[in-house]
This record gives sequence, structure tokens and C-alpha cells, in this order.
Amino acid sequence: MSSAPVKVYLDILSQPCRAVLIFLRLNRIPHTVQTVALRRGEQKSAEFTRLNPMQKIPVIEHKGFVLTESDAILKYLATVYNVPEHWYPREPLRRARVDEYTAWHHTNTRLHAARVFIMEVLMPSMLGRPADPAKLQKAVEELEQTMQKLEEMFLKRQAFLCGDDISIADLLAICEIMQPLGGGRDILKNHPNLQSWRSRVQAALGESFIEAHGILYRLRDKTASRL
Repeated sequence: MSSAPVKVYLDILSQPCRAVLIFLRLNRIPHTVQTVALRRGEQKSAEFTRLNPMQKIPVIEHKGFVLTESDAILKYLATVYNVPEHWYPREPLRRARVDEYTAWHHTNTRLHAARVFIMEVLMPSMLGRPADPAKLQKAVEELEQTMQKLEEMFLKRQAFLCGDDISIADLLAICEIMQPLGGGRDILKNHPNLQSWRSRVQAALGESFIEAHGILYRLRDKTASRL
């Protein structure tokens, strides 16, 4: 186990940043947080660009080692620190299932959930007008198709996406699925099996989940007050 603290650069409104922060807190990994406010463009500063030329978060620094991309960060932390094996199993077949989901995640769960949030919450806030109804409807339909695939391809009849125990696959997925809630949209309302999965994930993550998603709950309430 590495005793050196991890420095993590993040913005709590970012889904993958929340996943990394939850993992650090839940597994009691020593860390410090450096907030990089996306809404202020702080990721484009010269100082941060030297750290990550891609100008994206999260980023971690650990004993002089800089790592980007939430998937890589979570797998690194699970490997370097003495965390329960279920997060990223060492057994090859079980690990391959986690890798399978995380490879699929970026162009499916993440892409489509983020698109709905951007169209329904961020763009109206920036432009002062609601999203185009037809474009939003198409984005919602694509997200619905993704949720169907998530259930049929990964969850199936299991307790979690990759088996009987929670893994980083569930952590990455739940943070994305929660994001549209900022606009008051529960994307699992028509998926009782995924709703049950969400409840199991939330129970496993406990207070770390609630604390990390407080900003979304506040955003949801603020959105509702405007209606």
C-alpha cells in the first residue's frame, strides 16, 4: 500500500470527477483536492495545461506521477492501494468483464447521459433559451436505447453490472446516470431492474455517494423552482 497522498484535480459537477472522489473517500485513500472550476475555464489556464495538455479533469498526481482519464485513474488506485478486490478483480475473467464495460462506457452511457444534461441544463443556462424540442427528444431516445443495452448486456440478472459485487464499472455508470437528475430527469423511471441496481449501488457507496451528489440535488431543486 502506498502511504503518499494523492492530489486530485476535479470539479464536483463533473461525473467522472465524482466517481474518483467517491472511490478515494470510500476506500479511505489519503488525498488532497484541488478544485478546477470548469465554469470559469480554469482547466484552460497555463498552469493546468502544463499538467494536462488535454485541459480535462480529473487528473491525479501521485509521487510525481501524473495520470489523466477517470477509467485509468480508478484502475491505478485500485491496483496501488489495498482496496477490496471486488472493485477491480485480479482474476482474469472477472477483470475482463469490468474492462469490457469501461471500454463501452465512454461512447454509450457517458456520451448519451451527458448529452441530455448539456442540452437540458447547461445550454439553456448559457444561452438563455430552452433546448430545441426535436433535438432534445432525439437525445432522450438515444439515451433510452443505451439504458436498454445497459440492462440487457451488462446487468442481466446480476446484482451489479459485472457480477455479484460492486466494481468501478458500477461507480462510473451511476455517476453518469445521475447527471440528468440536475434537470429533474430520472432516466431510470421506466427501468425497474436498473432502479433496483441503482439502489444497491447507492447503499454500497453510502455517505460518499450522497455527499458527492449534493450539487446535483441542489441543481435539481433550483431547476424545479423555475418551472
